[in-house]
Amino acid sequence: MADLSQRDPLVLFMPSGKRGRFAVGTPVLEAARQLGVYVESVCGGRATCGRCQISVQEGNFAKHGITSSVDHLSQVGPKEERYDRVRGLPDGRRLSCSTQILGDLVIDVPQDTVINAQVVRKAADERVFDRNPAVRMCYVEVEEPDMEKPLGDLDRLKLALSTDWHFDDVEVDFHIIPQVQQIMRKGEWKVTAAIHKDREDERPRLIALYPGLKNEAYGIACDIGSTTIAMHLSSLLSGRTVASAGTSNPQIRFGEDLMSRVSYVMMNPDGRAAMTEAVREALNGLIDKVCADGEIFRTDILDSVFVGNPIMHHLFLGIDPTELGGAPFAPAVSGAVEVKSAEIGLPMNAGTRTYLLPCIAGHVGADAAAATLSEGPHRQDEMMLMVDIGTNAEIVLGNRARVVAASSPTGPAFEGAEISSGQRAAPGAIERVRIDPLTLEPRFRVIGVEPWSDEPGFAEGVAQVGVTGICGSAIIEVIAEMFLTGIISEDGVVDGAMAGRSPRILENGRTFSYLLHDGTPRITVTQNDVRAIQLAKAALYAGVKLLMDKQGMDHVDRIGLAGAFGTFIDPKYAMVLGLIPDCDLDKVKAVGNAAGTGARMCLLNRDYRREIERTVQQIEKIETALEPKFQEHFVAAMALPNKVDAFPNLALVVTLPERKGAADAGGDGGRRRRRSRDT
Repeated sequence: MADLSQRDPLVLFMPSGKRGRFAVGTPVLEAARQLGVYVESVCGGRATCGRCQISVQEGNFAKHGITSSVDHLSQVGPKEERYDRVRGLPDGRRLSCSTQILGDLVIDVPQDTVINAQVVRKAADERVFDRNPAVRMCYVEVEEPDMEKPLGDLDRLKLALSTDWHFDDVEVDFHIIPQVQQIMRKGEWKVTAAIHKDREDERPRLIALYPGLKNEAYGIACDIGSTTIAMHLSSLLSGRTVASAGTSNPQIRFGEDLMSRVSYVMMNPDGRAAMTEAVREALNGLIDKVCADGEIFRTDILDSVFVGNPIMHHLFLGIDPTELGGAPFAPAVSGAVEVKSAEIGLPMNAGTRTYLLPCIAGHVGADAAAATLSEGPHRQDEMMLMVDIGTNAEIVLGNRARVVAASSPTGPAFEGAEISSGQRAAPGAIERVRIDPLTLEPRFRVIGVEPWSDEPGFAEGVAQVGVTGICGSAIIEVIAEMFLTGIISEDGVVDGAMAGRSPRILENGRTFSYLLHDGTPRITVTQNDVRAIQLAKAALYAGVKLLMDKQGMDHVDRIGLAGAFGTFIDPKYAMVLGLIPDCDLDKVKAVGNAAGTGARMCLLNRDYRREIERTVQQIEKIETALEPKFQEHFVAAMALPNKVDAFPNLALVVTLPERKGAADAGGDGGRRRRRSRDT
């Protein structure tokens, strides 16, 4: 790849984010294989299996310097025509084995064609919450019509609801009115009314009506992440999670990080509509999936709660996010939103409502609010730091006395994008790494394979899934291990002198890299990879330090790592890297998909909706871009783990390398300790 001219077309594959330049005429499938992008092809490129489908994203992608167009692909040839005639190709799809590159391209690998698709790891936790849902199922026996009591059927239903359930002055969704008489007679004047009442000061509303006794009702809670979407189907009557499902956010093809998506909207007239349509289509697919898994109908869903960062929140609602792309980062709406689900393209029951939690600030969204509700720093005495690590890290720090919040633009590096061998979590991705401090030989673990690379059975397991790249959790670990073993300095420089100790230290012109896996594809950690992680972690840590400054403190009592990425990173290695501040490791824990849990809490108990609405009003928002000390903290945080901050708790379990000049300065207060080599 290195000898290709810079005039060769630039091709970017989504959702992996991998890119490269290829000569005109290169088959798209071959380009994918050279980059290590997983595109299915079980027929050997004969255009008979149809597994290698791709689509081209149209538009100007300013961040990547790409203007992508379907005209930059070769014309449909005889093989594709035959496949389309016999088996049919969806609109906009091409077969990558039979399609050549003619110009710059942003290519989407549709997830419905990928068997070994990204592992979306956002399961619901098993906590049980008190129930007080916004929707109640009310069984009543309605007085039959009487010539001497000329009340309409609907009016007698309202009277029964008032007498039996104390729901007075009930409003009625219009779609019910034409059906009332038929439903009542079918139930022989015994019916179940679904009553929606979220706030105490609002009138109860009849949103669905069923003949006889209907002793079931469901709701969905959904976290719309910038990378992945997680949805949970719950029983409103028992609180039980019936089914969960997740998928990649299809908006990734418009931009890996949030600002890229805002830029796409600004530069493409139909950009906002395209992204709104994409996310709603994905959500409808997830609704179908959880309904199928839970063996219910879509019409059984009577309530829904959604969370997301401000840009996801706006695009989901069909709001242009452009104002969030620059100061003062003003959202169109920051308070809680309630709409009819059908009005935002999610048809379920005709009466189903959708509730969106409030956003904390322009870049600290409803997902951070939901995570705050779930973990409750505002309910405890200890000073708790909560971090949701994604393309835009959201940070909350506080206790019952005071809570502050901020966001930091970490970018997509932690999720595998912008890393030379990086990929998102999928079978075949390296997820755990250890490096021997003496030989510098690595051992690793791959998603989908239980044994480590130096254990019996590994070769057989890898034969099934391959070793395809390195995902976020392993990126953290391999760079931390490279630091602990001396392969990189505290400033993040790969030490070329180590090449004398190990052939795994490779020269790349003026820099060096570390060979993690000598196979196909060859997986290395380059100097640019280390720099990308340094920049991302420094942005996050600087944001944390600003919040600590605001709280007037130099340590935190407890740390919660939220989100799918936070769930699968090892807290010890996150601390070695300097991703999070020093803390007792026993008090650092993954809190899972806390945003999804908070959404589920609001689904099952409307009191939680009021709690988070009050709490968000009290949280102090810190805009990192306006803080004069951000740059100072950022520069210090570029070092591993940090240029100025001590890590005494970490030093109790990990032997941190001596800083250059530390011996002359009299040491560093006993930073060298026994290093744990656990797996």
